[in-house]
Amino acid sequence: MTGSRDRDRRQHRVEELCAATVRALAGEPEFQLRAGRPYRADAPLQLHAPHLRPSQSEDDFGSFRGAADGTALRLLHSDTTLHRDHRPAEPVQRLVFDMLEQFRVESMVPAGLPGLLHNLRHRHERWSTTCVHSGLTETAHGLLLYSVAQICRSRVTGEPVPSVAEDVIEAPRFALAPLLGHELAGLRRHRLDQRAYAANALALARVIDGLLSGSESAGAEQEDSGADRRSRQWALFLDPADGDDQASAPAPRARGGAEQAEHGYRVFTKEYDTQRRISALVRRQQRGEFRERLDARIAARGVNVARLARQFGFLLADPARTGWEGDLEEGHLDGRNLTRLITSPAERRLFRAERVEPVAQSLVTLLLDCSGSMKAHAEQMALVVDVLARALELAGVSTEILGFTTGAWNGGRSMRAWRRAGRPPRPGRLNEVCHLVIKDADTTYRRARPDIAALLKPDLYREGADGEAVRWACHRMAGRPEQRRFLLVFSDGSPMDSATALVNDDDYLGNHLAEVVREQERAGSARIYGLGVGLDLGNYYSRSQVLDLSPETGNEPFRDILAMLAH
Repeated sequence: MTGSRDRDRRQHRVEELCAATVRALAGEPEFQLRAGRPYRADAPLQLHAPHLRPSQSEDDFGSFRGAADGTALRLLHSDTTLHRDHRPAEPVQRLVFDMLEQFRVESMVPAGLPGLLHNLRHRHERWSTTCVHSGLTETAHGLLLYSVAQICRSRVTGEPVPSVAEDVIEAPRFALAPLLGHELAGLRRHRLDQRAYAANALALARVIDGLLSGSESAGAEQEDSGADRRSRQWALFLDPADGDDQASAPAPRARGGAEQAEHGYRVFTKEYDTQRRISALVRRQQRGEFRERLDARIAARGVNVARLARQFGFLLADPARTGWEGDLEEGHLDGRNLTRLITSPAERRLFRAERVEPVAQSLVTLLLDCSGSMKAHAEQMALVVDVLARALELAGVSTEILGFTTGAWNGGRSMRAWRRAGRPPRPGRLNEVCHLVIKDADTTYRRARPDIAALLKPDLYREGADGEAVRWACHRMAGRPEQRRFLLVFSDGSPMDSATALVNDDDYLGNHLAEVVREQERAGSARIYGLGVGLDLGNYYSRSQVLDLSPETGNEPFRDILAMLAH
């Protein structure tokens, strides 16, 4: 488990570095990488090319950097509208057309950036090697596509074919030369003119599609249906999840879900939903015991809370005029000191100036996922939340701590009501949610200490509907006077409620969470951050950070949170 958390954290860090590279090179301030997918703000970017998706398990950092540089060049030099207007509808033609456009922009590396050229070359060589080792070139269709990729990139960029591919494509290259020669010359000649280049690329794509359609090879490929053959080509060469409108290519289930897109998010009944103070669910004596245990853990951790408070104050405070400072030697003349000027002509401290001090007019809400899988992290999460609440209060930042769970497992009374109603289809959320108020914004940290410790109670942790919890937390923030609002959501995975999942479309709650986050951020309710406990929440939150809450990490979670807020 620790190894998996470390891999997720490393991958998240790599994505942050690569996204920063793309933003700098392409001048795209809203570019993000979320779970390996490119986004501009909340809109996914369709950048199709086989080598732009390095593998976390198989590729090195240089491959990720090369893919980032390729993405930056695509954003910088490719007209998306023009490309879309010329893009063919047939899947194989579209595959080749997209790939050729990527090769065009990779031939346009700015002068004076040899490192970028090296990164692109490194990524292409790694991809070429992976294709050979994966068995792609052992099928006629795979070998043809691979050969076309190598020949076209070499011709467009002027770089030699990687050594690993030279022998592999020797025979196909000889056969393709008379068929592609004219279009290849056009690609090289028009690489600086996207419109003219697109005409040659489209013609070449049609030739390749004709070759694939007409090459009914011996063996297994002869027996495959056309649809199966298309699926194999896409599975070998392109990630199906990249397809935006690829009817013939295999594609993942839509993130929105057909049913959800048609009917929207629903709740079968809110009759059993509750909002409770956590103190009402945990006995006072037990809260005292939990508090002693948590204090011991915090003392052993050795967190410098005062230093953490200063860092939060620096991040979250804004300069504000807090009054006047008098008896100065320069500034605005202070009328109250005119008599001093008459009685003491040499006196110079006759002026005053406005006092400007950092004031944290901010509200930070910590929203805690209290689902069953978080039970294993309860003690460490309570420790981090406790320290954050104390440091934020010292920094003058208003803090609210909320949680969300369900009133029962497997639907509870809501599920029984649905059964009594005759099990109507598509009931929507089918459990009794329980929203927990652990510390409201007007309660001091000292008074809230026993309630924070109540997070150690194991039977609080059941299931959860994250999207409704995020909306509830934002609604509470909306009534506050603070000008800057931050919502930090602690969770260890996608939303899960077994009753809801059983009778609705796939990832019903996850789709709703992503929708709510986009909705609230567009409305300006708060800046929302997903803090993934051991994994990346980039599929749901545009701003996310992987946290390792294991005791061995020391103060690293706090540094990660500070770094996240600083972006």
